[in-house]
Amino acid sequence: MPNLKDLKNRIASVKSTRKITKAMQMVAAAKLRRAQEAAEQSRPYTERFNAVMSRLAGSVGGSDTAPKLLSGTGSDKVHLLVVMTAERGLCGGFNTNIARLAKQKARELLAEGKEVKILTVGKKGRDQIKRDFGKNLVGHVDLSEVKRVGYADAQGIAKDILGRFDAGEFDVATIFYSKFVNVVSQIPTAQQIIPAKFEEEEGGDEAGTLFDYEPSEEAILADLLPRGVATQIFSALLENGASEQGARMSAMDNATRNAGEMIDKLTIEYNRSRQAVITNELIEIISGAEAL
Repeated sequence: MPNLKDLKNRIASVKSTRKITKAMQMVAAAKLRRAQEAAEQSRPYTERFNAVMSRLAGSVGGSDTAPKLLSGTGSDKVHLLVVMTAERGLCGGFNTNIARLAKQKARELLAEGKEVKILTVGKKGRDQIKRDFGKNLVGHVDLSEVKRVGYADAQGIAKDILGRFDAGEFDVATIFYSKFVNVVSQIPTAQQIIPAKFEEEEGGDEAGTLFDYEPSEEAILADLLPRGVATQIFSALLENGASEQGARMSAMDNATRNAGEMIDKLTIEYNRSRQAVITNELIEIISGAEAL
């Protein structure tokens, strides 16, 4: 049984830890509001952009003049997996869930005889991917110095990916990130960005409307598709940012409550140990008095 001094020191240590986790929870809650607003505000633009791109892609169809970013290389032999995680930990299973989904996809592709290349965004994802697929890593994007993710950061990542595609390094690119639902729910998501895939429109006032484009659909797509890659990456970064803060807030709340429960248990143990010491001292005093 630990002595009273050890128990007292341990209680003080857990109380200090609880103060830290409580502070981190409050900071994450403040950051979550901004990140959630940014993610939610980007969704209407992304959805509208994808709707326009879907309509344009449907007009071009399987044309021989379709841009390469839409039609692809004609092969799916080499896959680039872009794993987007956080630069910091202490956010529950946020990073692990994204990395697990990416590793599962990598194993499936390798089992099919495909070649897999992995580009990581965020230190935590790189650390986890490196253990099992270190030889497949082809690059890393460090955002540790970025306090607030902007469109320029997404453009930089998109430029790297598009440069690799133009150089013929891969045929298919997929990004992995976590879609924000609420504080306790973040969904690991895989989204193919090259060749571009857009969901078909369902209903709406413009459904069935004919559009004339100037210049041609092919020319517009050739200009918009690279922007579309950057837009999808930017949306994923914003979703990741909100998911990270939500997961951290939840994790720190659980840690704070666990620390409180541990303090209660240690306090009970401390009081029992102290009472046992006092009882023993009383017995010694009484025994000594009776011996006299």
